[in-house]
Amino acid sequence: MLQAADLTIRLHPQDDVVIARLEIASGTLLARENVRAAALIPAGHKIAVRPIAKGKPAHRYNQIIGFATRDIAAGEHVHVHNLAMGDFEKDYAFTLGKTETEYVKTPATFQGFIRPDGRVATRNYIGILTSVNCSATVARMIARHFENNLSEYPNVDGVVALTHKTGCGMASEGEATDLLRRTIAGYARHPNFFSSQLVGLGCEANQVSVLIASQKLKNQSAFTIQEKGGTRKAVETGIARVKEMLPEANKVKRVTVPASHLTLGLQCGGSDGYSGISANPALGAAVDLLVRHGGTAILSETPEIYGAEHLLTRRAVSKEVGEKLIARIRWWEDYTRRNGNEMNNNPSPGNKAGGLTTILEKSLGAVAKGGTTNLVEVYEYAQPVTAKGFVYMDTPGYDPVSATGQVAGGANMICFTTGRGSAYGCKPSPSLKLATNTPLFQRQEDDMDINCGTVIDGTESIQQVGERFFQLILETASGRKSKSEELGYGEDEFAPWTLGATM
Repeated sequence: MLQAADLTIRLHPQDDVVIARLEIASGTLLARENVRAAALIPAGHKIAVRPIAKGKPAHRYNQIIGFATRDIAAGEHVHVHNLAMGDFEKDYAFTLGKTETEYVKTPATFQGFIRPDGRVATRNYIGILTSVNCSATVARMIARHFENNLSEYPNVDGVVALTHKTGCGMASEGEATDLLRRTIAGYARHPNFFSSQLVGLGCEANQVSVLIASQKLKNQSAFTIQEKGGTRKAVETGIARVKEMLPEANKVKRVTVPASHLTLGLQCGGSDGYSGISANPALGAAVDLLVRHGGTAILSETPEIYGAEHLLTRRAVSKEVGEKLIARIRWWEDYTRRNGNEMNNNPSPGNKAGGLTTILEKSLGAVAKGGTTNLVEVYEYAQPVTAKGFVYMDTPGYDPVSATGQVAGGANMICFTTGRGSAYGCKPSPSLKLATNTPLFQRQEDDMDINCGTVIDGTESIQQVGERFFQLILETASGRKSKSEELGYGEDEFAPWTLGATM
């Protein structure tokens, strides 16, 4: 556990930098490092503890986070003005770090809804999904009819419309359309929906009938605006169908089920210099607990594990699983190159203001969300996640798009770390937000579900926060509302990954 009196945080004995716990004035002596600050060091930022010659790597977590663009003296602020990306060889060492998972004898439990197919839900919604942006207004009008109008159905969490901006202006077949259909289908069959209906326009590229057939959606309620005779009649149809569903949806009751039925989507957004020290490893500790209890956790955001993928391949259960991850890395390198971009487009301006300098540094902190157990499988975007344990899903780094893929894959809860103060929620799967530092938690307490800044403050260990968060996961899965649910977040955050040109 860190000591509250320490001005800086050292993550590994071999590191070239330490992290400022709070703002450090120029000239301050860092007694532990026997180094004097040569400039004002903002909270969460890095300070060199030894000279780093131009062109030489700088280390944090005992891993390379970048290369000096000029000579850096001990005591200097290390950031974008003197540190940059560079190429270096990574040792993937497939399966080298594979270990045996110690499962608990008596798994933890929560109160969930058991569906007829045996899957377990953490929420009980009725969904209104759309095939195309053109049917978004109708879907919202149907859902809006039931706002504050469900008092007779206390076991129904709501009627939610999840709309998107695509579905036409694209080829009717191909990779982009397949991905969209897979995403919509993942939501249509999600256990957190008691039932759903699919609303189309009628003439779109993403035809409702083809979507249902290609994704093998059985007994899917669906209609189009054109076949119903326009907006008003389509809305009336949708409302009538929901009214038919509500009595049956209200009959379901929460029962005690093992934690093995939980599937967490792991997210980070608005990261800062503390993310890899407090919230991310604390979430990782909770993930380790969940895996030991038989549950599943999905790490994603491929552009934000770039440069740290070798830490995951070492934990792969097989070389085949490790190579699946590297194949997705190579796809992203080609994808960004074709679109005139680069993988170091990250970190964002907010990340840099919080102390993160390169994507290497950000990624090394981001992978900590996945804990320490074996990587058992790698999935493409929105593919159904069937494996138990720690898995990876290939997604963009943009949080709403990434989480949408995870929920389509079956995540019945999202866990979201933030250092800058992301405002995010998710339906139908509740989202819990973990603050990396105490000032953020205090400033945005209405948005944050747990304060991991106690690790930075030196009052709790990573394991203690992880255990506390694991209990919050179980309580939330049992029906306790997350902060974002109380605020009403979750509908606008549905954001399927859009590939290719809009025509």
